[in-house]
Amino acid sequence: MLVLCVFFALLGAASNATGTVLQRKAALAVPPEHALHPRLLLDMARQSVFLLGILGVVGAALFQALALVAGPLALAQPLFILELPFALLISLPVLHRTLPRSGWFAVGCIVLGLATALACAAPDSGRPQASLARWIPACTVCAGVVAATVVLALHRPSGARRAALLGTAAAVANALTAALLKSSANTFSDEGFGAFLAAWQTYAFAVCGLGAVFLLENALQAGSITASQPALTLGDAVVSLLLGVTVFAEHIRTGWWILPELGAVAVILFGILYLARAVPLTQELAG
Repeated sequence: MLVLCVFFALLGAASNATGTVLQRKAALAVPPEHALHPRLLLDMARQSVFLLGILGVVGAALFQALALVAGPLALAQPLFILELPFALLISLPVLHRTLPRSGWFAVGCIVLGLATALACAAPDSGRPQASLARWIPACTVCAGVVAATVVLALHRPSGARRAALLGTAAAVANALTAALLKSSANTFSDEGFGAFLAAWQTYAFAVCGLGAVFLLENALQAGSITASQPALTLGDAVVSLLLGVTVFAEHIRTGWWILPELGAVAVILFGILYLARAVPLTQELAG
């Protein structure tokens, strides 16, 4: 089952990366004054490239649900860190560019660091469902972090900082959406479609997911992919791991294992930041 979890999570990361690139292209045509306004989505919805991007996001959600049924949240969601190198690699043929050697080095650091971190953490599946006593504080904290980062973003002009803040907000919303999706997907798998429709998590993940998409569109509109994706991918992985442990009682190795885990995270962070600097896609993706 863990192999299936990894397989579907990788497909989800690739599909989401494709959707992100296409949505970024659509976001470039939106006037800056429509940022953080519902009109932004209406403007983007008129573009065929945006609709193709949404198909990528829908495909990613389906693969994500399959991954979350097959394995723990703390395993499936960190694999979405690979969305950043996937997004850049997908962008290259669109922009008729090649990846420099330094870019491949950065991608290698991300892949090696992620593989090492997950091997050391060895997350297990925990409980398939969680009580309201676990859900309420988790949802409250996530909502508070999203609100705080959006407020901070509103006080920043368009650019890398605003994109990073909105990317962070989208990451937290994505992680909470994944946790809710895991619960509702397990309900569907164990109890059928009727129970799936009756579960509050089904409607909560739909609302939370729409909010995450809205925040992502604004992050992509505010700045380049290289500005928003590091916060988005790392934030999603970290928050998902915390939700897996606190909500679903998933277990990761602690003790002396924390040292190689932190070392692997440092390698991932280095790879992401190095990739953002080494691959000169900012101007092309920023229009």
